[in-house]
Amino acid sequence: MKILLVHNTSQQPSEEDVVFGQERQLLERAGHKVLTYCRSNWEIAGYSGLKRLALAKRMVWARDSRQEVARLLHCEKPDLVHVHNTFLMVSPSIYSACREAHVPVVQTLHNYRLLCPAAEFYRDARVCEECARGGLWHGVLHGCYGRSRAATSAVALMLAVHRRLHTWNGGVDLFIAPSEFSRRKFIEGGIPADKISVKPNFALADPGCRSQAGVYALFVGGLSPGKRVLTLLTAWQRLFVPVPLLIIGGGPERKPLQAYAERAGLTGVLFLGHLPHDEVVAALKGAQFLVFTSEWYENFPMTIAEAFACGVPVICSRLGAMQEIVADGRTGLHFTPGHPDDLAQKVEWAWTHPEQMAEMGRAARAEYEAKYTAERNYETLMETYEKVLGHGG
Repeated sequence: MKILLVHNTSQQPSEEDVVFGQERQLLERAGHKVLTYCRSNWEIAGYSGLKRLALAKRMVWARDSRQEVARLLHCEKPDLVHVHNTFLMVSPSIYSACREAHVPVVQTLHNYRLLCPAAEFYRDARVCEECARGGLWHGVLHGCYGRSRAATSAVALMLAVHRRLHTWNGGVDLFIAPSEFSRRKFIEGGIPADKISVKPNFALADPGCRSQAGVYALFVGGLSPGKRVLTLLTAWQRLFVPVPLLIIGGGPERKPLQAYAERAGLTGVLFLGHLPHDEVVAALKGAQFLVFTSEWYENFPMTIAEAFACGVPVICSRLGAMQEIVADGRTGLHFTPGHPDDLAQKVEWAWTHPEQMAEMGRAARAEYEAKYTAERNYETLMETYEKVLGHGG
């Protein structure tokens, strides 16, 4: 099979980039001919003056991207196109090129951009679905994208124009949602249920299950507002038993969070910053459990899949896809989002019940083997492609 993958990277590394790279490797290993069309939002750094002002127009319709994709389709004649992200340099203009070439399109819904200009359903430290339920003007009013009403207006314009043109419902043969939760949200947003299948994220390489009990709690992720690491630190202040905590990741909140931990006397909390992937995996294998405190609708956190692969249970927010992926009492524990007292209780129970947590770790590993291996992901991806090729093209 010949497949054209389309992806637009943002200026900050993201899980979308990881999934794009992993699926590309899967397809190439399986012997498929993989073509790529990639752009980066770092290209904007070279824009100035009138060219920067024209970004709103480009966001709606990037003529150069459309022409380049049309040329690829004409010369290479792929069997299908798999779109990961078009925001913002690629733009939705490429879907019309695919229609003209009669090439079916699959799109992965990595985030909620089609329903929310900021793509996250998160504003002012809380879940927000106002744009999905009441109109895009809510996002413009609050300047949700880039903390700018002008920038949010440009994104809202792009969404409004292509909704009117039926770009996504008419130009995409099948969408892939990483979770059932995500699928339900997009159905609520107007995408027909029969056009969305579910294929979770996965761990490309099997790290192997840990061989001994963990000796600390672990957090892995960006130190940004939606991850709510402050809730994590507040919970640690309320523990009655000492629990060592390693925090892996960087971001805009690292310095203030580290300062908060020092003022609170949290000597057992260690901030490690960004680490290479192999060191993150090693840290996972040394953890008794992973704590995941996000308070926004995570689509499918890669960290949870990797924790399961290592046989590590997860304590997570009872929210979004997290509560779907982590089975409460079987592969981990749930706590009420934003409630440090509840999180502290769950952490204390987990730390003082190592045998039960070890059993949850074994169940987590079994869940990985059943759902989140590279082999299982490839099977699901092929089923999706075959469904599209059977009905399109």
